[in-house]
Amino acid sequence: MSTDNDLIKNLDKLHTTDLGAVRIRRNLSVETEDVVSWCREKTASLRAVITRSGKNWYVDVEDIVITVNAHSYTIITAHRK
Repeated sequence: MSTDNDLIKNLDKLHTTDLGAVRIRRNLSVETEDVVSWCREKTASLRAVITRSGKNWYVDVEDIVITVNAHSYTIITAHRK
């Protein structure tokens, strides 16, 4: 994990919409109610590879990819590879 990018510096701003939370739970088959904390933990992992392409950040960790809007820090979706 690189600690010199804006996503890591702004992990406290990470959030999602209600529909985004439902989509993430469904796509990843996770049971947690707090998907933002779950995604924050995955993003902060030392195994996370974080890249930016256009307006989005992509967090590749374990067998999942989390997509985050680079301007608003909204978690858009997450899916398994």
